[in-house]
Amino acid sequence: MAGFFGVVMALGWAISYYFHNPGILLFAVVFAVGMNVFAYWNSDKVVVAMSGAKPADESQYRDLHNLVENLAITAGLPKPRVYIIDDPAPNAFATGRDKNHAVVAVTTGLLAMMDKTELEGVLAHELSHIGNRDMLVSTVAVVLVGFVTLASDFFLRSALWGRGGGDRDSKSNPVLAIIAVVLIVLAPIVATLMQLAISRKREFLADASGALLTRYPEGLANALRKIGGYQAPMQRANNAIAHLYISNPFGAAGRTGGIAKLFMTHPPVEERIEALIGR
Repeated sequence: MAGFFGVVMALGWAISYYFHNPGILLFAVVFAVGMNVFAYWNSDKVVVAMSGAKPADESQYRDLHNLVENLAITAGLPKPRVYIIDDPAPNAFATGRDKNHAVVAVTTGLLAMMDKTELEGVLAHELSHIGNRDMLVSTVAVVLVGFVTLASDFFLRSALWGRGGGDRDSKSNPVLAIIAVVLIVLAPIVATLMQLAISRKREFLADASGALLTRYPEGLANALRKIGGYQAPMQRANNAIAHLYISNPFGAAGRTGGIAKLFMTHPPVEERIEALIGR
C-alpha cells in the first residue's frame, strides 16, 4: 500500500508541476474517490446483478444455509445472505461493504461437485474474506488504480492537444518529455500489478483463515483440486468481478510463472494447495 501511495504521489506531483495547476489534480482525486466509494457502498447489489446470482431458497438449500450459519457463528460473524448461481462451473464468491451487508454466492456446479468437507472449506474461505474485510482492502486498491489511470489518461490527452498550463517552454524540455512518457506508460501498469498482487495475497490469507476456521485444511485443498481441474469458463464470466471468485471464472489456466504470473488475479492452485497442506 505504501508503494501504491508512492506511485500516486509521484504521478500527482508530475502533473501538478507540468500544468502548474493543483486544482486539476484535486478534481481528479475527488472524482475517482467518489466514483469508487459509490461502487463500494453498493458493492453487494452490483456484484450480485453482474453475476446473475439469485437468493438461495432456505427449504431447497437447507444444508447450504446450515453450513453457512454454523461457520458464521464459529467465525463470530452475522450470517451473510446466501445466493445461488445457476452455472455448472464450480465457483463461489463473497462480497458486501461490511459483515452486516455481506453476501456469499455459490454455483450449482460447486454444490454438485463437492462433498460436505470440501464445500465447508470453500464457504470458510469466503467467510474469511468477509472477516478479513477484503472488500475494503480491494476498494482502496481500486480507488488508487482508478486515480492513477484517470490522471495518466488526462495527462496524455492534455499533452497531445497542447492544453498544458503555465510555462509552455517546459514542453520543449526533453527531460520533462521523457518523465511524462514514463509516467504515462508505466504508472497505470505498476498500479494494476500492485492491485493484482494484493488480490493474490488476500486469496492466500483467506485460504489460511478458512483452514483455521474449519481446522481441516484438506477439505479446502481437495476443493481447490476439483475447482482447478475444471477447464470450462463460467457462463457469465466477467473481468470486473473475476478477482472476487475463489478461482478464475474464465477456467483453469494451468501452471504459470514468471511475468504471466504477475497479471493473475489468483495464485496458481498448486501454490495454494502447497501452502495449505505442504504438498
